[in-house]
Amino acid sequence: MSDLEELEKTLVDALDERELHYLRRGPGRLFVTLPGTKKLATHCWLVLTPHALLVEAFVCRHPDENLEEVYRFLLQRNARLYGVHYTIDRAGDIHLVGRVALHAVTDEEIDRILGQVLEAADGDFNTLLELGFVTSIRREWAWRESRGESLANLSAFAHLVDDER
Repeated sequence: MSDLEELEKTLVDALDERELHYLRRGPGRLFVTLPGTKKLATHCWLVLTPHALLVEAFVCRHPDENLEEVYRFLLQRNARLYGVHYTIDRAGDIHLVGRVALHAVTDEEIDRILGQVLEAADGDFNTLLELGFVTSIRREWAWRESRGESLANLSAFAHLVDDER
């Protein structure tokens, strides 16, 4: 068994032990779903390369507004993250990315990195929505209210609507 095959087995064993759903998308390429509470799921790529384990997770789409505040938040948050950091892609969508040296890929390190991805993506999600999508949230709230639709999944943002009134 090659070193990369052994590391892939370590990854798969760690995911299975934590009962995480994942799909294999080729040798050393795993697409993992991390369940959350604020962000219902965070999808994360784990890709073994000859030199590192690459980690990438989509967090949210390009913010509609307040880019300076969103980017300030992301940069300040980067100082407190372990093993991953926020970045944006060409479209301006927000991701978490990281690299783990192959010699450091252990069950404990996988747990630590995936825990950090989940804590950041799920924990920062509502803040990112509040900073970057406040107008859309208020418009959606008003539309649902006018139609008598449920506001249950917007309840975390009630203060944004109350502030406006």
